[in-house]
Amino acid sequence: MNARTRLTLATAVVISLSVAGCSQDSKGSGEGGGRKNPAAANDGKIAGGAPNKGGTLTILSNQDFAHLDPARNWTMPTMDFGTRLLYRTLTTFKAAPGKEGLEVVPDLATDLGQPANGGRTWTFKLKKGVKYEDGSEVKAQDIKYNVERSFATELTSGPDYAKRYLAGTEGYTGPLKGEHLDSVKTPDDHTIVFELNQPVHEFGSTVTLPTFSPVPASKETGVKYDNHPFSSGPYKIESYEREKKLVLVRNEHWDPATDEVRKAYPDKFVMVMGLKGTQIDDRLIASDGPDASALAWSDLQPGSASKVLTDDEVKKRFVSEVGACTSMLHLNTTKAPFDDPLVREAVQYAVDKESVVTASGGPALNEIATAYMPPALTGGTQPDSLKIPPTGDQEKAKQLLKSAGKENLKVTMTVSTGEKGRGEAIQEALGKAGISVQVDTVDPAAYYDVIGDTKNAPDLAYSGWCPDYPSGATFLPFVFDGRFITEKGNSSNISQFRDQATMDRIDGIKKIEDVAKANEQWAALDAEVMKKAPSIPVAIERKPLLIGTNIAGAYAHPVWAAQLDYATIGLKDPKKSQS
Repeated sequence: MNARTRLTLATAVVISLSVAGCSQDSKGSGEGGGRKNPAAANDGKIAGGAPNKGGTLTILSNQDFAHLDPARNWTMPTMDFGTRLLYRTLTTFKAAPGKEGLEVVPDLATDLGQPANGGRTWTFKLKKGVKYEDGSEVKAQDIKYNVERSFATELTSGPDYAKRYLAGTEGYTGPLKGEHLDSVKTPDDHTIVFELNQPVHEFGSTVTLPTFSPVPASKETGVKYDNHPFSSGPYKIESYEREKKLVLVRNEHWDPATDEVRKAYPDKFVMVMGLKGTQIDDRLIASDGPDASALAWSDLQPGSASKVLTDDEVKKRFVSEVGACTSMLHLNTTKAPFDDPLVREAVQYAVDKESVVTASGGPALNEIATAYMPPALTGGTQPDSLKIPPTGDQEKAKQLLKSAGKENLKVTMTVSTGEKGRGEAIQEALGKAGISVQVDTVDPAAYYDVIGDTKNAPDLAYSGWCPDYPSGATFLPFVFDGRFITEKGNSSNISQFRDQATMDRIDGIKKIEDVAKANEQWAALDAEVMKKAPSIPVAIERKPLLIGTNIAGAYAHPVWAAQLDYATIGLKDPKKSQS
């Protein structure tokens, strides 16, 4: 999904544990050389037992949300938080760990949608009695309005499925000036019909995205909607002090009889922001007082991993599963030097992926990526079509640069502040090949706005992409289709890659009705684009999260980059929690 994920590990220290023998070709297993990865001990399990209703659950975070507005929410953990707690979508994912969590189930809709016209028309009937936080009823027109909001030039960075799939959208810039789409129809308050520009046989999964949640036009506040989305979910915002604290309390009009997914165990969620990563780790390892009822939003710092993985009691509270995301180094293909395919190929050989994995916490928390699409989309193991050594081949890179007549290059690279260690590992490897890299850091909350400004984009940027649901159609078309690059909020094709052959192949694969056959072709296209090197796949990462001793029902959801599923999490003993 955005499918993008904000990958934010801070200053890195390699974990020098028994996992040092893990092999990078053991995709998803977390094992190598006969040794088990201690970070994988709780894979597929629910930590903390069964939760009870009530109490205050605290979330400790190093940052604020970039966007809670459902039209702008396209980062994995935030989509999890938003769609599980604040707003409902037409369909959603089952609340369960492992493969069971990949199942799409009805949410606001009564079923997974009714296709017609060869998959170009989709009709959804809404459940009756679903209420907003003020007691008014959710209507089909509200979902139409939010879909239209996703076109607004003022509301950047959100999912762009509506722009890609809806018919008759050319030149449309959203409803803020009173204009509406004819391709989204609402014949009555409980029916919504989508007319598409192409057959989309997985549209019942597409509408799991926050774009397809309701926003009443009467509640529109433009860019300020980020500060207080109007709730259709089990919780509503009581207070929100940006970059400091968010408090959610129950939406008393939410009816569990209309919602088979969300359990809404805690009475209140409190997110405390702006904490240092090591501070979060130390507090949760100790799990004293109120921190027993707290959990981490941000990833465990690599330097804290040895404290967790060598303590059996703490390790029971460690949830760390492989996310369905690939971290990539993106090359700005619109300008020199990376408009030259030979120079891009040189970078592909120059990158030392092993050193980036080391800088990210070592093989216990990362695996080397050898393709764009993650193992979840390639049968559990990534192919390795180029056979470049994990440490790279800097001499080969030098030869390619010489052939291109572009030696001793100087380029800029932008990373989030939490990824400085990764940036420096890439800087060092490219330096050995004769490419001098200046590394600039940006606050994580602003990172995608910075690298998504195409006119001012850096030469190199580091980010991850995750499939929004288990289909190759949610990966390669978003990362490499040049027809959807935007001047501001360019959130997916970071390399600004415009290649006609690639776009033609994308169009051809989309016409294949058999999903399994289509996925075979997505894998073949993955290998073709790898040869053109607009981006370099670097790592597949675990999402390492620690919970307090009073947290229950905690598991990594397989869709949202292995973030904890907020639909079913709660407290063992609500009385022990303190506001």
